[in-house]
Amino acid sequence: MRVSFPGLGLDLQIGQVAFKIGSFEIYWYAVVITLGLVLAVLYTYRRAKLFGVNSDKLLDVIFWGFFGGVIGARLYYVAYSWDMFKDDPLRILNFRTGGMAIYGGIIGALLVGVTACKLKKMRVLPVLDLAGMGFLIGQSLGRWGNFFNQEAFGANTSLPWGMYSQNTHDYLQLHAANLADLGVAVDPTMPVHPCFLYESLWCALGLLLLHLYTRHRKFDGEMFLFYIGWYGAGRFVIEGLRTDSLMIGRIRISQLLAALCVIATAVIWLVVRSKIKSSHQEGYLTPVGMTEVGRLEAQTAQNKKQQEKEKAASQDSGETDISPIGETAEQAEAEAAKDAQPVEAEELGIIEEE
Repeated sequence: MRVSFPGLGLDLQIGQVAFKIGSFEIYWYAVVITLGLVLAVLYTYRRAKLFGVNSDKLLDVIFWGFFGGVIGARLYYVAYSWDMFKDDPLRILNFRTGGMAIYGGIIGALLVGVTACKLKKMRVLPVLDLAGMGFLIGQSLGRWGNFFNQEAFGANTSLPWGMYSQNTHDYLQLHAANLADLGVAVDPTMPVHPCFLYESLWCALGLLLLHLYTRHRKFDGEMFLFYIGWYGAGRFVIEGLRTDSLMIGRIRISQLLAALCVIATAVIWLVVRSKIKSSHQEGYLTPVGMTEVGRLEAQTAQNKKQQEKEKAASQDSGETDISPIGETAEQAEAEAAKDAQPVEAEELGIIEEE
């Protein structure tokens, strides 16, 4: 199959089949998905200790979560494309024909993964933090399977990286009338947005940012929350460019879910961060799963409030602004900030037992 990027002067010859084992064909889609899974496992396994997670137990959770993700991705796609399967339900079991939805995969993996965590008596939120970064690795690489299948592309574009192939031509020609009903005018002979590339790069950037933020996280689950918000924001924009969206009426399902993810992330993060800054009770640390950085931040905020009250009281009485332990408010705050450094999970004594 010939794929060209006219604006870049590139012409590529690609095929869906990577290699054969006897008469059995192995598709590139399966290869990149497998590569993404392997790299995600290696990354999360090496980072498990930093999150206080037993790495061996984590492998078991990943194993079952993967199968939950595959089944969820397939069922989600089938549910919103039932017309393609109603006359031959056995096609549902033929994964090699394509038809997977990432949101269904995430939901399936989470349901099975969380259940596995409960059965193995693992703390769920730190595992979800690791899962979020693992998802980004898998999604960033997995989207290249769409390139080899020449699917998940967008409407026409005049940008230099616009993509053209026989698949894009045939698909747009076949669905031009339906797209016109949705207000999307297409020309099958023109290049299209390589949406797979946009999402791949977006996920890779998200992984980099989360990796750098790891030691600064304030509470367990924060990394996963950021993953949901980051992916949702990117998917909302990219989904608006696509021509193969799963629809309910005139609503793009993935775009609706993406918007809900962004809103939920913002609300939950603001609520939890507000509680962390206002809390100074040890009993609050358990349900929130505050990290050492978050605990120190909460204590620093509480100390600052106390110092402000003492300063106001001393000014009213005409006394010198001295803290109870002989430090000025500025010195106390500087000392607290100095101490608020990330602490390795093993130093905190939160590594799960073998």
